[in-house]
Amino acid sequence: MSGAEPAKGRIGVQAMMLAGEIAEHGVTATLGRVVDTGYRTAEISQVPMTRANVEAFAAARDGLGFSYAAISAALTSGGSNDGIDTAFDKIVDDARTLGVDLVRIGMLPPSGLRSLAAFEEVADRAEEAAHRFAEHGITLCYHNHHVEFIRAGAGTLLDVMVERAPSVGLELDAFWIARGGRDPERTITASAGRVRLVHLKDYRIAWPSAAALDAQEAGDAAAWSAELEGLVQFTEVGEGALDWRAIIAAADAAGVQHLLVEQDRLYGRDVWEALALSRRNLVDLGFGDRF
Repeated sequence: MSGAEPAKGRIGVQAMMLAGEIAEHGVTATLGRVVDTGYRTAEISQVPMTRANVEAFAAARDGLGFSYAAISAALTSGGSNDGIDTAFDKIVDDARTLGVDLVRIGMLPPSGLRSLAAFEEVADRAEEAAHRFAEHGITLCYHNHHVEFIRAGAGTLLDVMVERAPSVGLELDAFWIARGGRDPERTITASAGRVRLVHLKDYRIAWPSAAALDAQEAGDAAAWSAELEGLVQFTEVGEGALDWRAIIAAADAAGVQHLLVEQDRLYGRDVWEALALSRRNLVDLGFGDRF
């Protein structure tokens, strides 16, 4: 007898992409356009969680049939997301209001990269925070960038977080895993049981500019070197080098609940064009039932 098929993670939007639209047009109008683009769930990040915005997000659940994968928090206050150190009760209240049981740390404090000991302190603080959230039925998750693949002894900083903070879930980002020199599919598979969310963010190598080629031919080695280093770019899902069928299959097998489309830079493309293109490509790959 075969085992049950793994649950399928739902595809949504990482609302960092929508922060400018929300600032200009408001939550309600922006989420209405998100729905028109074909998405009905989002992870909220880098959007001010004012009372008005939280109420508008909550109203969209009934008015638009919208839902939320997670909200964001920082270990320390002062950034674009509420800080766990000063706004813990508010973060819990916002999560309850929006019906989410996942809170994610989008980026470690930069001071945590001063040394291995500093990163271990970050992991210890995350573990402590995870215990506090667990008392309210909320799982705290940690989102990686490429810096978590800095070597640390026999492993990486991400290994340190996994081992030192066992109560902290993971939010793995396909682009940043690849940028860190690892394989997204294998990294997700190795994190089965811990990874709750995955960012669908593609990775491309761009063509060099004509200006840089001209500079190289003119003997400007510095300009050419800088151009080569900058050819790694974000791109719409399905427009880059990553194997999305394999990555999403690994996410399903690992028990991932949410798959969030995200693109840090658009290189002149409109955010709505970018989201529509990512969705169209994912539908073409056979994931149309995930939206």
